[in-house]
Amino acid sequence: MKTLRGRTLAHLLLVLAIVVFTVPGCGDVSGAPTIPPEETFVIPLEDFPNNETNGLIALGSGNQSNWYYAALAVVTWGAILVTTLIVPVAAFRASFHHTPVQQPDGSWIWSYSVNITGFLYTAKLHAQFITEGVRWEMKISKEGEYEDFLWYYGECDLPATEGFWILKRSPAIQEDLLQIDWSRNISAGTHAVKFTNIVPDGPLNGCYIDTQYTKGVPYDHIWDLYNKTDGNHTYIEWSSTTKEGRVKDLNHFGDGDWHCWDSDLMNVTCP
Repeated sequence: MKTLRGRTLAHLLLVLAIVVFTVPGCGDVSGAPTIPPEETFVIPLEDFPNNETNGLIALGSGNQSNWYYAALAVVTWGAILVTTLIVPVAAFRASFHHTPVQQPDGSWIWSYSVNITGFLYTAKLHAQFITEGVRWEMKISKEGEYEDFLWYYGECDLPATEGFWILKRSPAIQEDLLQIDWSRNISAGTHAVKFTNIVPDGPLNGCYIDTQYTKGVPYDHIWDLYNKTDGNHTYIEWSSTTKEGRVKDLNHFGDGDWHCWDSDLMNVTCP
C-alpha cells in the first residue's frame, strides 16, 4: 500500500512539474519582468498646488504672483505633454491591468485594447530580457489608420531602478520626440524623471523639464524647466504637504533670488 501511494504521489508531482515548466503562457507569469511604475513615464502635474476656489488654476492676483508664475510654467508644460502624449500615456497606464503571455523566444507580451477619447486602440507591450536588464517596446494600432506603430521603446535595469524611454511624435510624423530618463529609490520612495526634447534639428531640441520627488523638508518636489530658446531656467520647489513653495527665474523676475508663497498661495518673504 505504501509503495502504491508513493508511486501515485511521484506521478502527480511529475505531472505538476511538466505543467509548470512547459506551459508558462497559461497563467504562470512568475518569470515576467515587472513593468516600470507609472512615475517613470508620467510627470504628476496634478500634484502641483492649485487654487482650489474653483478647482482650477485661476488667474493669480498680485499677491499670488509668485505661485501663479510657477503654476503657469507647469500648466504650459502640462498642456504640451498631455496633448502630445495622450495615446501612449493611456496605453502605458492600461498595461498594469493586464496579464502578459510568454512567447516562444522567451520574451513577454501584454496585449489589450484601450478606449482613448472615444476611439479604440490595440496595444502590445513587448518585453525582452537583455544583458542585466529589460528592453521594452510599445506597439499601438488603430483600426483603419495604422498597425503596430512602435510609439516608444526603452530599457531599464532588472530591479527597475533606472532606465529611459524614447517616444516618437506620432504615426503620421515618425520622428523622435522625447527622451525620458528616470531613476527611483524603492526603499526611500523617491524618484526623478527628466523629459528632454530630442526632435532632430528642431528649434526646441535640448529643452527639458527635470523633476525630482525627494521627500525633503520643507520642499519635497524640485523642478528645473529649461528653455533652450533664451537659455533660461525656471526653478520651482514646493511641498506636497503644505502647498508652500518658491520659484526662481532670472528672465521673469530680473534677479537670481527665490520668490516664495505660503500655504494659501500668497506671496511671502522667503526665509
